Amino acid sequence: MRLFLALALFILTACEQGQDSQLAGDSETAGRAPLIYTVNYPLAWMAQQLAGDAARVMFPAPAEDDPAFWQPDVATVLQYQQADLVLLNGANYARWVANVSLPASRLVDTSAAYREQLIAVDSDPVHSHGPAGEHSHGELAFTTWLDMGLAQLQLQAVTSALQHLMPGESAVIEQRLAALQQKLATMDQRLLATGRQLDDIPLLYSHPVYQYLQRRYHLNGRAVHWEPDKVPSETQWSALESLLRSHPAQVMLWEAPPLPEVELRLNKLGVKTVVFSPMGNRPPQGDFNSGMVANIARLEQL
Repeated sequence: MRLFLALALFILTACEQGQDSQLAGDSETAGRAPLIYTVNYPLAWMAQQLAGDAARVMFPAPAEDDPAFWQPDVATVLQYQQADLVLLNGANYARWVANVSLPASRLVDTSAAYREQLIAVDSDPVHSHGPAGEHSHGELAFTTWLDMGLAQLQLQAVTSALQHLMPGESAVIEQRLAALQQKLATMDQRLLATGRQLDDIPLLYSHPVYQYLQRRYHLNGRAVHWEPDKVPSETQWSALESLLRSHPAQVMLWEAPPLPEVELRLNKLGVKTVVFSPMGNRPPQGDFNSGMVANIARLEQL
């Protein structure tokens, strides 16, 4: 990893010299659509919905990776450097960005308007899932878009960045913004109603990624560190049974469907599994809107 970072910094710093001012005008002089890169799928969805065919929106993280912990290779980092705009999530999401040289003038932190609302969390045990390898969910919670109020602020930040990048498209972008704001506001109202309906009943989370969902919608959940594609150890099962004695949850939210044998054992403990995907990466089908609507519908059925 250190070798990768050193090589990336060397290559990127060398390539970056003299390119910043040149690339800023490339879209106009070459007559090409601006190139926009993002660090997660919610931002890619927002940018694509707003820009339409006027820009090329790229989100290159592999489907099997968690974008929060994904480590792009040098070739992919070079692609980010060539972008006209890079949309960041903030909250220490995609930490690789801090370890490479990207043109600061093209970076937009979409959480800047609500930085004081970011949730600090205790450092979690180091664990691993997927190709990203070992990591911790500590310091700042980063799935900010699960609070639809914050998602609307991110959408506004993306809108401002696109209008600055493509001033000729400002009016069209503004029209599309209104439609997207309405979609997010409707989701927000449904989740607020669901939170009231659940009325503080105990919940479990398979992973510590639901902090903003919990705060905004007044949920009462406790998180463990279970992976949907792995069978928990007996130690983990014992810890869960101990937790259930003080927090008698009958529902567990999962990022993805757990293994059948895990779901069966949870059912024997009186715990129902419900998938609520954080939507950090592209879904196999549909888009961010349809995925979140499906998430909300499953919660409403509790």
